[in-house]
Amino acid sequence: MIESGIAPGLRAEHTITVGHDDTAIAYGSGSVPVLATPRVIALCEAAAVTAVDDYLPEGMTTVGTRIELDHLVASPIGSEVVATATVVAVDGRRSTFDIRATMGDTIVARGVHVRVTVQEEGFGQ
Repeated sequence: MIESGIAPGLRAEHTITVGHDDTAIAYGSGSVPVLATPRVIALCEAAAVTAVDDYLPEGMTTVGTRIELDHLVASPIGSEVVATATVVAVDGRRSTFDIRATMGDTIVARGVHVRVTVQEEGFGQ
């Protein structure tokens, strides 16, 4: 079994200012110039990685295995969006996160993300 320091309550944020490269048009996921859902997902995943990275043993990393996200509000170019990931459960190698993205006091997206701890060397080969 892999021993790590990942525990409920670990939390991190990532912030972006929505630019043209972050839009649904740029991602090919829509035809409007607002924050793309795939970009929201990537932003939330980045927050989850940051939340646990310092608590992993040498040579270990986490990989995403599940994401469930409700994208509730459009974020136009120029808006600041903050993604937050908080560990809510740990079961062996599996860590479950509450994820959300906000624009000021408005919840842009919310959901659940699962990551599994794996050995970096040789993973996926």
